Amino acid sequence: MSPVRIAGTGQMMSSTERTGKPASDFQAATNRLTDWLLSSALPVWQEFGIDLENGGFHEALELGTAAPADLPKRARVQPRQIYSFIEGGRFGWQGPWQKIARNGLDWFQAHYRLEDGTVAAAVAPDGTKTDVSFDLYNHAFTLFALGQAVAAFPELKQALLSDANTLLALLKARYAHPERGFREANPDRLPLCSNPHMHMFEAALALSDVEPEGPWPALADEIATLAMTRFIDAGNGGLREFFDMDWSPMPDDRGRVMEPGHQFEWAWLLAKWGALRGNEEARAKARRLYEIGMTYGICPARKVAIMALNDDFSVRDPLARLWGQTEWIKAAAVLAEQSDGAERDTFLADAVRAVDALFVYFDVAPLGLWRDKLLADGSFKEEPAPASSFYHIICAIAEARRVTDRLT
Repeated sequence: MSPVRIAGTGQMMSSTERTGKPASDFQAATNRLTDWLLSSALPVWQEFGIDLENGGFHEALELGTAAPADLPKRARVQPRQIYSFIEGGRFGWQGPWQKIARNGLDWFQAHYRLEDGTVAAAVAPDGTKTDVSFDLYNHAFTLFALGQAVAAFPELKQALLSDANTLLALLKARYAHPERGFREANPDRLPLCSNPHMHMFEAALALSDVEPEGPWPALADEIATLAMTRFIDAGNGGLREFFDMDWSPMPDDRGRVMEPGHQFEWAWLLAKWGALRGNEEARAKARRLYEIGMTYGICPARKVAIMALNDDFSVRDPLARLWGQTEWIKAAAVLAEQSDGAERDTFLADAVRAVDALFVYFDVAPLGLWRDKLLADGSFKEEPAPASSFYHIICAIAEARRVTDRLT
């Protein structure tokens, strides 16, 4: 392939041009994202983001040069990159997405899997294990990637589903919580966390699509119930992050944390699950989560979703990370799909605002990379572009494309 040109910044429109018609504006915003992905992001991450020497995917790329940052390769990143290239193939990207995803999957299985069947947390760039600790979050993404790979490589379906089922059985045997969900470790470690369950929920829904007769619908239902009964505060409707062993909020200050990005992400998941199951309670809770994110979690000056609130909805952390903008897009899109009339128009207009917020992070060289952390003063933290963001971005584009297809 031809080399990627290292371009200057300032080439990108700051906002989507408005027509006054929300559906048309959202279509234009979605097309803008898709064009950026196909013409810039996927080519850059193909050329620079794959470790041709050692295998797998680089953890991050330096801004300006796209050189790989010298960082350990975290377990959560490899499955995300596998998914990202698979999804790019679904969008019609002409690059060798199947080869990239298959090589990435094989390398992940060879270098991260431990003798007991679990997944190491990190390896060195050459694949040497550097952190073999257990993290439920990493296992959620392992399951997610297996589900995506089943859809992409049907010839591997039996082996991949066998692996996924074996891994879930192991997690349940060793880490199941006596009420619902999973513990953080064995022996136990506090706090219990809602975030890895969110990604287990996403993985369960993905695997339900390829093995509906398997354990995945029940797992999705279990986590949805846990979210509605424990993670979401019965009084104000906000979703908490950290919990005691009985799933009550942590008694210290950590129990107060509510993240706007996760209000949006859980809203997206519960809205989708609620529609699948005909569960109106889930859909109502999703709308309340979205309302909290929009009302309290968007910085009026920077026009971006911020990092964290307290449980009284006061600002706890004004940092604005890239991923929060992608979850705003997904939540607004699915709620637009599930609405009509003026309400749909409002959600679609919100989604366009979220796309504009995301493009703020894309104004870097080379085009196709991104920044991650927008500080309270409006400046960005100077650091390499993390590969972990690609999954968030491409998942948001996928949801935007799905909804625009449904609404047109």
